Amino acid sequence: MPVVEPSFVLERRLLREHPILICLDEVGRGALAGPVAVGATVVDAAAARRRVPQGLRDSKLVPEKRRAEVAGRAGAWAPASAVGWAGSDEIDEVGIMRALGLAASRAILAACGDVHDAASALVLLDGNHDYVSAVHPGALNVRPIIKADRDCAAVSAASVLAKVARDALMVELSAEFPAYQWERNKGYASPEHREAIRERGLSRHHRSSWAIAEAPTLF
Repeated sequence: MPVVEPSFVLERRLLREHPILICLDEVGRGALAGPVAVGATVVDAAAARRRVPQGLRDSKLVPEKRRAEVAGRAGAWAPASAVGWAGSDEIDEVGIMRALGLAASRAILAACGDVHDAASALVLLDGNHDYVSAVHPGALNVRPIIKADRDCAAVSAASVLAKVARDALMVELSAEFPAYQWERNKGYASPEHREAIRERGLSRHHRSSWAIAEAPTLF
């Protein structure tokens, strides 16, 4: 099956009706350890007229060795961008979906700053569930789009930025807890990660409210 290349077709159409778009994608929802991260890119009409950054895809489709390079081009293309976080302690306290909303809110705030008005924007969210409005009911105009990370270049950019940032953080955390091999599995349920949990228990970065012992192996 050929790889679908993202475009700015949808973004250009929506920018006829909205002054800016804020495009979001999350990384780390299904991990057993570490935070969730939400990438945000702010897009205006001028940005959407440019070419799609070279090599840009949904982060899952970009080879790991090339992700940082692609993320650099994506960050240089976007008028503004940021990554928002919610830690494992927040996931345990409020649940994964509300934690995603908190991370998205932080990403939007950081990306917009004092320059862009989030209230006037259309927020494009990859997937079919609006976790942003649960945190800010009625405050933002949010539109979930299935496969937006595959089809919409601005959402793909947010995906790659979040993936590179979160992977780098998990590599840093692995130096403190090397037994879990987060430098390889990034906190997801690899066989080696699960075996380390059985032998050593949970670290302070694990999502302790989850039924981790019964979690399926994802890769």
